[in-house]
Amino acid sequence: MSIGDLRDLYQEVILDHGRHPRNLRRIDDANRRARGNNPLCGDRITVYLKVGADGVVEDAAFEGRGCAISTASASMMTEVIRGKTRDEVDALFAAFHKMCTRDEAPGADPALADDMERLQVLAGVRGYPMRVKCATLAWHAMEAAMAGEPEVTTES
Repeated sequence: MSIGDLRDLYQEVILDHGRHPRNLRRIDDANRRARGNNPLCGDRITVYLKVGADGVVEDAAFEGRGCAISTASASMMTEVIRGKTRDEVDALFAAFHKMCTRDEAPGADPALADDMERLQVLAGVRGYPMRVKCATLAWHAMEAAMAGEPEVTTES
């Protein structure tokens, strides 16, 4: 597969998640929630989490409006964090953020390699600094929700 073919495939995955987001809903019995705001482009996302007593993410969803990258990232995030412990979620966040902001490989925990491979489609945003905030908004909101913080902005 050529680089152009791979780029086209990645764009298709992003567009699919952007047009048909997974877990675009409110979790009525969520015990963690945080709003994310990107004032530069107007993206707004609320992340809902249901975290069990054992610290495992039992359910993850989001609501809001955003560009295709922001929506696709939120959609993919809700899929990969479900069933993960707090430590695994933190490791995914760190590896994803590194993937979006640096040229070097993220070096994620080998146990999370499959999840990072799925998220690789969003790595291209690192070439567009304004889009990094779009791709990471839901992740920052998820981290805020896990920490019990009600709101986060890309300006902080």
